[in-house]
Amino acid sequence: MPWIQLRLNADEETAEKYSDWLSACGAQAVTFIDAKDTPIYEPLPGDEVTYWHNTVVMGLYDASHDMDKVLNYLRSIHPDKQDMQYKLEQLEDKDWEREWMDNFHPMKFGERLWICPSWREVPEPDAVNVMLDPGLAFGTGTHPTTALCLEWLDGLDLKGKTVVDFGCGSGILSLAALKLGAKEVIGIDIDPQALQASKENAIRNGVEDRLSLYLPDNQPDIQAEVVVANILAGPLKELAPIITKYVAENGLLALSGILEEQAVGLVDVYGQWCQMDPIVEKEEWVRLSGAKKQ
Repeated sequence: MPWIQLRLNADEETAEKYSDWLSACGAQAVTFIDAKDTPIYEPLPGDEVTYWHNTVVMGLYDASHDMDKVLNYLRSIHPDKQDMQYKLEQLEDKDWEREWMDNFHPMKFGERLWICPSWREVPEPDAVNVMLDPGLAFGTGTHPTTALCLEWLDGLDLKGKTVVDFGCGSGILSLAALKLGAKEVIGIDIDPQALQASKENAIRNGVEDRLSLYLPDNQPDIQAEVVVANILAGPLKELAPIITKYVAENGLLALSGILEEQAVGLVDVYGQWCQMDPIVEKEEWVRLSGAKKQ
């Protein structure tokens, strides 16, 4: 089905109101994007949502929708009726799920590890291959933060070790650790859909008997030789005492989901518990790692 997309320029004061307007005019979906590439950080549970200073509010409409009527209505209620900044776009009729699947290819991380879409052939059958279908959860390996964590795991000797994957998403880091030799992995995530995706991917890779999955309110009391947390800087800072508690004495910790400008502050926070390594950067994102102090 073809679609029309209406984009309205807004700010942090008007974004929510514009969203309501577009919905009232029959939009099938409304989304927000940053107009100036300024990062916005994920709020902690219960925190108020904060929009960008320069926000684009986008409404998606069926191509048969009367957009002249929509625009006339919006102009009638817009505070500055003569200067409503908008853009109409015709979207190509595509099978977007198929488009995404066609463009998700096997990827290599480090020396041994491949992440392979479950619907494609593996390039190196004798390598360490993780077969992945992310489903509704975050984590395919394409994002720099995931890549940084995968490369870190590939460089470790995980044989016989216990790993905690804090914020496991699709389970990509958990599966990589298990395929690289970990004895067991504890995956934790706030999203039940993420845990379901992790479970299904574990079954697909034949490692479900070594992966245990938990919501935060049911976290196990455990310490592990290796802990990895690929979430965002805000939660990493807030949850530092909890995350570092999972790391055994002399155990290893890796953190990502962090922009370059956030790195130094988090090094200071985690330096209270860990001897931190040099910061590793990739496309404006960073990985922090270190070893738990005795």
